Amino acid sequence: MTSPRELLQIQLEGWVDARGRLRDRYGVRVAVAPGSTDESPILWIGDGVPDELADVLAAAVRAAPPSIGPMELPLSIQPAQPPPAAIDACRQLLGEVELSMGPSYVISEIVGSNAPGAVIDRLRAANPGNWEPVEWDELLDGRLGPWAIAIVDGAAISICHTPVPMTAHSAECGVWTDPRFRGRGYAAATAAAWVPLVRAPGRHLFYMTDADNRSSQRVAARLGAREIGWTWKLHRERPATPKLHPLCSKMATADPSRDL
Repeated sequence: MTSPRELLQIQLEGWVDARGRLRDRYGVRVAVAPGSTDESPILWIGDGVPDELADVLAAAVRAAPPSIGPMELPLSIQPAQPPPAAIDACRQLLGEVELSMGPSYVISEIVGSNAPGAVIDRLRAANPGNWEPVEWDELLDGRLGPWAIAIVDGAAISICHTPVPMTAHSAECGVWTDPRFRGRGYAAATAAAWVPLVRAPGRHLFYMTDADNRSSQRVAARLGAREIGWTWKLHRERPATPKLHPLCSKMATADPSRDL
């Protein structure tokens, strides 16, 4: 059976380049799988970090004490899993960076995924307004990976897509729901429809959210997803740029320093 630590490492396959660096990012991700035989932090470094600094970051994480280091965090984002001491070491080396964090889940057997009145379909639907026009067309054409949409009264009110390039071993679930329809089970329903589109032998299906996104965590619970660990992300603040799917053709002209 694949361990939680191994699953956390597999989850990031679609995010990294040939060198194992996070694409289009200045910063790091640090993940921990509580309860594993090896609870040492797992480190990923962005490709925007100079090689010399990357070596220093890796050494600092290896040298960080195994105990949990105290951190001053807003009450709204207090994690269920305390931050590892390595986070402070990375923060000092990276300079001014933003911090976010949240749990990761693996989806196995789907439970509780039906939403009353939802019609799940993979047919072309109207752009709800939060997708770039080119990106939306490429999504519907299948160029950005599998997707499912919940349609209510002819409108796309919930979308589950594949926000990270799939690999032979991993596929990640990304869900958006119109605020007017949240809390009714539509997100879990679209995610449940997405699962058979991406499931394949040897491929693990992942769901990730933020510490303060309680509604998204409830979606994970509706799906019967199993929590495998927590990830902390340190990244430099970016100029306001469209958040595009990494496979979108418009990425070629987007700000290369934007954060995914």
